[in-house]
Amino acid sequence: MSRRPLSADRRGLLESVFQEDGSYLADHLQGGLPAISLVSHSALMTAYSNDVAADMVFAQQVYGLAKPDDVLMAISTSGNSGNVIRAVQVAHALGVPTIGLTGNGGGRLADLCTVIIRVPWDRTPDIQERHLPIYHTLCMMVEQEFFDDQKGLAEVEISEGEGYV
Repeated sequence: MSRRPLSADRRGLLESVFQEDGSYLADHLQGGLPAISLVSHSALMTAYSNDVAADMVFAQQVYGLAKPDDVLMAISTSGNSGNVIRAVQVAHALGVPTIGLTGNGGGRLADLCTVIIRVPWDRTPDIQERHLPIYHTLCMMVEQEFFDDQKGLAEVEISEGEGYV
């Protein structure tokens, strides 16, 4: 993990509120960004799937949680997963940009996402194996953009539109 020290303002806030422990808190906290995995809410997923519609479980979360400055990352090997498509549709309606990560064909996500990253493979295991380094690279790029003054370790340009990685 890269070191992400707190800003001087945040450090000062902690030190002013907790004189004795403020420095300790500031030294041991890391800068962070809000990120939510929509598959991590098992109680909501089972209740919503049983009581409303299984293909709407991610869409409901996007509707309730998304803000205009957010980005939704949608991962589907085929690009045709109904629950992922519904979430992207809601994000699009709310003005939330979307990044789609799919296999060779891109499926329906290819036409719905703001940016689509298609790996040129057709078999699910091959696609998922190639997705791993891609989303790790995207996470590294986000971290560098927000927390690294030196930048440059992963300066890979991803432009809007369609392409292969």
